[in-house]
Amino acid sequence: MGIKGYSTEMHAQGWRTLAALYGLIEGELEKALQATAGLSVVEYTVLDAVGRQDGGQMRMQPLARATTLSASAATRLVSRLERRELLQRVLCADDRRGIYTELTLQGGELLASARPAHDRALQKAWAGAEAIAELAPLVRALPRLSALV
Repeated sequence: MGIKGYSTEMHAQGWRTLAALYGLIEGELEKALQATAGLSVVEYTVLDAVGRQDGGQMRMQPLARATTLSASAATRLVSRLERRELLQRVLCADDRRGIYTELTLQGGELLASARPAHDRALQKAWAGAEAIAELAPLVRALPRLSALV
């Protein structure tokens, strides 16, 4: 195998390792959030992203980016959460074409009650991943990388 092939295989192995870590963490979060709040990981992520905004409002395009969803998938998800009365859409006061998504009182309460289960599951998943020899180097590297962002 030439240098180019070796480099490609290194990237592929890195991607497989990252995907394995992501899958492990997402699985733990999914179980915990479903059991405690009836939320999927992506639903929690949407509520959390909106809830972390100053004023508790977020436009759809940044919300889609924050959740790694396409614009249409984010819109469908917000519509589902709206039907559950966890989110609502409001017109932007200074731009009538703009629409914000904001947490409802019920959405904020559900998010607050789900956060401890989310955080416990995340800690459990990180510890479990660190115990897996193939994932441990990545688990240890990520905090250093996030400090750079």
